[in-house]
Amino acid sequence: MSGKLRVGVVTAFPPGRNSLNEFGFHLVKHLARQAEVAEVLLYADVTDAGTPSPLDGVTVYPSWTFNSVANIVRLTREIRRTRPDAVLFNLQFATFGDKRIPGALGLLIPAVLRMFRVPTIVVLHNLADNVDMQDAGFAGSAATARLMKFAGRILTRALLRADLVALTIPRYVEYLQESYGATNALLAPHGSFEEVALPSFGVPAGRRRILAFGKWGTYKTVDVLVEAYQELLDRGYGDLELVLAGTDSPNSAGYMQSVAERFSDLPDLVFTGYVAEEEVAPLFSSATVVAFPYTSTTGSSGVLHQAGEYGRAAVLPRIGDLVDIIEEEGFLGVYFEPGDATSLADALAEVLDDPEQRVSLGRRNFAAASGIPMSEVVHWHLIHIQRLIDRRTMR
Repeated sequence: MSGKLRVGVVTAFPPGRNSLNEFGFHLVKHLARQAEVAEVLLYADVTDAGTPSPLDGVTVYPSWTFNSVANIVRLTREIRRTRPDAVLFNLQFATFGDKRIPGALGLLIPAVLRMFRVPTIVVLHNLADNVDMQDAGFAGSAATARLMKFAGRILTRALLRADLVALTIPRYVEYLQESYGATNALLAPHGSFEEVALPSFGVPAGRRRILAFGKWGTYKTVDVLVEAYQELLDRGYGDLELVLAGTDSPNSAGYMQSVAERFSDLPDLVFTGYVAEEEVAPLFSSATVVAFPYTSTTGSSGVLHQAGEYGRAAVLPRIGDLVDIIEEEGFLGVYFEPGDATSLADALAEVLDDPEQRVSLGRRNFAAASGIPMSEVVHWHLIHIQRLIDRRTMR
């Protein structure tokens, strides 16, 4: 590369709890460690949790707020003022808001920046075309869902106005190429968050722990998992503990509290609330099995990558093409029918009753998650950023 770069990153970021904050944290941290990078300019979300903690090589610019219609002006102005060499966006379709207008306006920002000749790469974690709008809580009726699908296609075309759109799932790249005629959609592996040593594939002594981790309340709900846990207790599994880790989805305030109240009589049901970064490793390492009680999917699962990094077996829903997507990435799990507590209980029992299968699944998922470390993924992004800069310079 011709010189050290000042790379901007637009992302949700801890201690804020908006979607993709953990991916954003590791993306920024590994970018700042690269020899080619002089400085990472972090354009983080403004939240009640406070500003991000200092990281070496990172300058923080709290520049946007979830569900604010002013983001398109405020963030664009801040980026033009601070003049990074290029900007990397860490996005899914609800990054800037779960309300339609602010959410949509935020997704126009990469196209606006390109108009100002700022090199832009979008890391896109889902596609509007593949999201069940009603189940994900974005539409209250089938008619509204159809309108939102149409709007989603318009916004997808707007995102494709960025210089490059990087997706973590091969078939998403193929879909954009075939359905949108995209020539700037590329595959960028998700990457493992940390370059972890070979984990222990065993489980700690004591109660066997079923873990679910996420932001809950829309298409990710825990009710069916709690019902499956109750069924396992009724079958005589007396040494279990169910840990529900994480917080409400931004558009489902109060959901986890309602679950805690509804199932307050169940033994060994644990609600952790928000899990800080330093608590993630011991939490996953303590799990016998990680459950994914989703009713639909919006793309590659960061939680599944985390479960794999710590060598955990997974129990996963059989939703549409989700199984194919999971296995394309190299992961494997025991599958259940979404929304069916008995099917979920059977899948959990299969892992709990067969230690050899549990270890085998954990090893497979570790291999999938640790195949490409985040340090290599960010190097891929830097190569493309430099190519974009060189191309602009030659014009």
